[in-house]
Amino acid sequence: MRGKLALIAGGGALPLSVAARCEAEGRPVFVVRLAGFADPHLAHYPGIDAGMAEIGRILSAMKKADCKAVCLAGLVNRPDFRTLKPDFKGATLLPGIIKAATQGDDALLRKILSVFEAEGFTVEGADDILGGETLPAGALGAVQPTAEQLFDLKKALHVAEKSGELDIGQGAVVCDGLVLAVEAQEGTDAMLVRVAGLPADLRGSPGDRKGVLAKAPKPIQDLRVDMPVIGARTVELAAAAGLAGIGGVAGRLIVIDRPAIIEAADRLGLYVWGETSGETA
Repeated sequence: MRGKLALIAGGGALPLSVAARCEAEGRPVFVVRLAGFADPHLAHYPGIDAGMAEIGRILSAMKKADCKAVCLAGLVNRPDFRTLKPDFKGATLLPGIIKAATQGDDALLRKILSVFEAEGFTVEGADDILGGETLPAGALGAVQPTAEQLFDLKKALHVAEKSGELDIGQGAVVCDGLVLAVEAQEGTDAMLVRVAGLPADLRGSPGDRKGVLAKAPKPIQDLRVDMPVIGARTVELAAAAGLAGIGGVAGRLIVIDRPAIIEAADRLGLYVWGETSGETA
């Protein structure tokens, strides 16, 4: 069995899934619940509540709990560094973290990972802990995309990948070959809400679904952290925006609660597709 896991938990369902999987497998887990982000249900697990700049306190608690590995999971908005209240360790590391942040989100994440590695912790990806619960090749559910829809998907993946090269985001929405949205700091949910607010002639509708949300990891990112994620809520929001489906690169998109995703997609008439060709528009 792998050693005790420290879970640095941000917002959303992913940290809950990681903690639940550890519990189901009998793996001890210690949850660092980041203040203002972590789901209250994570209080069920041993751990601490901490501010993101309390790095010394977090590392000390992880060592005291005899953690051997660490996983960073969940949504954390980029902070206003001027308002952070670091402890002594955090204050010593903050200048380097701020410098990395000016180079983009991926540089920031790599810097944060290096802090834990320097303290002797093994970094594990959420997808590894979840047993490889990533998007499989082909259709996930009963709905199959048409050739035209796959064209939109390939273009959306291409846009998402190019956006990722610039460290902008991981997602894009394309409808009838037209780029409707590119994800930035607002996140996928907010982007889909934005698409839903576009003029009806640019997007699909519940009676005439068109377009696709594609998510892809940034080419430069460390896949042990911040791999793209979809869940049943993603399907619900995509449906509300009139989209026909959701897609990603097979094996490179975490699916949270696969049965719930399939149920939502089949009920709403959306396809969920894992692309394997490697060819984007």
